Amino acid sequence: MQYPFLEHRVVRRFRGVSENQSPMKYICVYCGSSPGKNSVYIEAAQSLGKSLVENNIGLIYGGASVGTMGALANTVLDYGGEVIGIMPQSLVDKEVSHMGLTELKVVTSMHERKALMCDLADGFIALPGGFGTLDELFEMLTWSQLGYHHKPIGLLNVNHYFDYLNSFIKHAVEEHFIKPIHRDMILVSVDANQLTEQLLKHRPPKADKWMKNESD
Repeated sequence: MQYPFLEHRVVRRFRGVSENQSPMKYICVYCGSSPGKNSVYIEAAQSLGKSLVENNIGLIYGGASVGTMGALANTVLDYGGEVIGIMPQSLVDKEVSHMGLTELKVVTSMHERKALMCDLADGFIALPGGFGTLDELFEMLTWSQLGYHHKPIGLLNVNHYFDYLNSFIKHAVEEHFIKPIHRDMILVSVDANQLTEQLLKHRPPKADKWMKNESD
């Protein structure tokens, strides 16, 4: 899906794009600007960053230098991977952007940020995070449900963080507000390497939101 209306400028570029043999060139990771309560969240971000590099996959993320976002980006860079950050100008002005990335693309709004992330990425992973992470995750799920993209989406369920969310989604399916085929768009694992492998192998069904579901 292309967004010709998007305009961005490159703030800084340090590395060229390396040749990539993976079926996925980039995975977009949604995560927090906070490190979380437990060190396990930073460790999970670092583990995911290493897994991406080992699979020759570049990282697309929100562009911040703090929290699990910063830990993830730093790990990918430390292992020689490519990191593209995408951030609205208003957040760059607040000096929260990571200035050591392969590339930092600056856009005018959060809407453009999410659209460009979707356009550039071949798949999506959510790490534990707050409202912003959940907003981005559910927007990509909704766009997939509507057929705007057919890219795999995963949850790295660190420290049982997404257990209640998964239970709620199951409840929504039972109440016939979400179809089972759309629930199955979400890949879940507690292990970064396993989740990366799931995304590499998975081909989401091209399911229309209003298709007849015999289970309804």
